[in-house]
Amino acid sequence: MIEPIANTSTNRRQVIKRAAVASSALAILPATAQGAVAANDKLNLAVIGCANRGAAIGSEAVRHELTQCVALCDVVPSRAEGFKGKMKGQCDDAVIFDDFRELFEKMGDQIDACTIGVPDHAHFPIAMLAMSMGIHVYVEKPLAHTFEECELLIAAEKKYGVKCQMGNQGHSSGQRLQFQSWVENGVIKNVRRVDACMNKGRRWHPWGDIKDFPQAENMPAGMNWDVWAATAPKRAYSGKYDPGNWRGWYDYGNGAFGDWGPHTLDTIHRFLELGLPHTIRAEKIEKPNDYIYPHGTTIAFDFAERGPNMPEMTINWYDGVKNRPPTEEGVNIPACGKAIYSDDLTFVGGTHSGSLKIVGGKKQAEASANLPKSATSETSTNHMDNFLKAAAGLDPYCNSSFAISGPLTQVFMLGCIAQRLGDDLKFDTKTRQITNNARANELLKGHPPRKGWESYYKLA
Repeated sequence: MIEPIANTSTNRRQVIKRAAVASSALAILPATAQGAVAANDKLNLAVIGCANRGAAIGSEAVRHELTQCVALCDVVPSRAEGFKGKMKGQCDDAVIFDDFRELFEKMGDQIDACTIGVPDHAHFPIAMLAMSMGIHVYVEKPLAHTFEECELLIAAEKKYGVKCQMGNQGHSSGQRLQFQSWVENGVIKNVRRVDACMNKGRRWHPWGDIKDFPQAENMPAGMNWDVWAATAPKRAYSGKYDPGNWRGWYDYGNGAFGDWGPHTLDTIHRFLELGLPHTIRAEKIEKPNDYIYPHGTTIAFDFAERGPNMPEMTINWYDGVKNRPPTEEGVNIPACGKAIYSDDLTFVGGTHSGSLKIVGGKKQAEASANLPKSATSETSTNHMDNFLKAAAGLDPYCNSSFAISGPLTQVFMLGCIAQRLGDDLKFDTKTRQITNNARANELLKGHPPRKGWESYYKLA
């Protein structure tokens, strides 16, 4: 285990900030007069996870004018090589690693920021080690794999003073500013119920009734399977885990809810100041299983009153191809989307950057004729741009910092426990414990970390 070290690159990062500010000041000049940001003035970037979603967020970061890619890390090095080729000269000199621990040991004092696009269960150790070394982190959603891991990541962000972003991209977009403005101006108030859904097929649905972990298969050449398993139980390699199939397994992923909840419920959670629910109800479990997430679930979350115009309310989540929310006249919820029901109005919206529409309620005509302008953002409304500018000192904060995205993700973790056990849960929001089910309370922490991986849980 690499211990936290003093941030030896602080002075260089201060130079980067000054150079970035100067570059920003030149933005009013023609491009030919501006010139490019000098290599020495850029953020040194490491891309951790070079395939699938990791490649998507990594490529966006590599192409950004504020970065130069100095390192790539993937448990299958050929995937990093493939990523390097697709970048067409933008990271030709990047050093390739198959173990993030070796990456940080050898180059940690040279790296300013990293993207983390790996399976859910591996987010935590990579992010914790990076933060402990003063490295800014962009972590794909969901933030972590367990309730406790979210708690520790929130604490580490505060302790180490680094810029952190969870990858729910819509939280930097216009839909965040719209929702914020509609709450601040009283358009959205007295919400009693939200119905949200994800009604598309998932990779594990065709597998049927899983009775055991899959049999061993030949893994990709050169794969570092030990690092892939990270803190989680190390099973025999199977294509039903990698690449991309890990999300359906309790040991490694957070199912459809952990995948799509961050894109659907983020602004509701933030601007209605929901915090954590006191009750989680497993109302429907379709094809429950001891190993993988059910094919369809309906789970409900009951939240306490939070203040004026914020009464008790319930969020109902529906996943599964045919498990649709109840229909109401004029309320057409997309296959991935939500309906918000307040005392006076009904709203419908999608996911990510999809905006809200008023579709019903006794004050629909009045409200629709007097909608306020969206709030003005003091940060970039592009998610990766916001992260990198915050890392360079140009934006004051990350729009989906761990202080914001951590409690949001903890709601999903509670929901995943209810989906797994099929039980109603009582949650004490003060002690942060599940009080009516010992097994569920154990799952707030999840399985014990594998031997040799315990130290990451002590860095906060």
